[in-house]
Amino acid sequence: MAASGTDSLYKLRHRPPSDKLVDTGFRNLVMILALMVALILLGIFLVVGGQAWQAMQAFGINFVFSSTWDPVRDVYGAFTAIYGTLLTSLLALVFAVPLGVGTAIFLTEDFIGARVRSVISNMVELLAAIPSVVLGLWAIFVLEPFIRPVLQFIHNVLGWIPFFSTNPSGPGVMPAVLILTVMLLPIITAISRDSLNQVPGDLRQAAYGVGATRWTAIMKVMIPAAISGIIGGIMLALGRAMGETMAVTMIIGNQTTFNISWFAPGNTIASLIANQFGEAGDLQMSALMYAAFVLMIITFFVNVLAQWIVKRLALKYD
Repeated sequence: MAASGTDSLYKLRHRPPSDKLVDTGFRNLVMILALMVALILLGIFLVVGGQAWQAMQAFGINFVFSSTWDPVRDVYGAFTAIYGTLLTSLLALVFAVPLGVGTAIFLTEDFIGARVRSVISNMVELLAAIPSVVLGLWAIFVLEPFIRPVLQFIHNVLGWIPFFSTNPSGPGVMPAVLILTVMLLPIITAISRDSLNQVPGDLRQAAYGVGATRWTAIMKVMIPAAISGIIGGIMLALGRAMGETMAVTMIIGNQTTFNISWFAPGNTIASLIANQFGEAGDLQMSALMYAAFVLMIITFFVNVLAQWIVKRLALKYD
């Protein structure tokens, strides 16, 4: 029996050359696939940067800080679009994060029957499947007329604040923010729900065992244990918001002149490219590619920041 066990251990340690060849081939294959992803990303950066080189030479870094976009005089600056991209994305997160995380908590805790939770969960997933162009049409014909009285009231009361100084009269930044909120809600909810479901049940029971209330267990145990996944979902949603094109283009107003007000028409980099790409001349096309290059850099740093935050939180709570 001892000899038989030794023989089995010897066979495990000394695998046949064919098995080693399969392992080596699989390792090399996945390495090649990973390198292909990196090469594709690098290739996109090089192509977009190469197409933007003419505008980079013409406008330099001032392109990022200038709000002038004049195809007639071939003078271009992307500050209005950059401001609109960051503003709509961050404001959408302000609305979507509490709604998404709160919905995830509702779906993972026993606040209501399993059948109702299943229905709500399916509705959240169906919301993610709605095409952005349909959401854009809904924003034009339903959302914007519905919220206009509310925005008008805010303007009448707080119009002395620059952010609310413009009289809301149609498409603008705030309707774009709200439609982005609707689009980000399923992403944040789904990832937060999965992160909360991954938390061991023993942690919840231990919290109840030491006398914690449900609210305390959720806020002090469940959310900290799942925070790295929740933050990862939020950052993923932020990247989606900055790159969203069709729905935002349909409702934001596409104004190239800078206005700090949230109720005024605005622009984003994605909507600027979508509107002007088809009829752009040489320098204008290069300027649009320059704006796309700036958007890629912003999203790249957002993803790097997301990875850093997730790692820090994982070290803190794991």
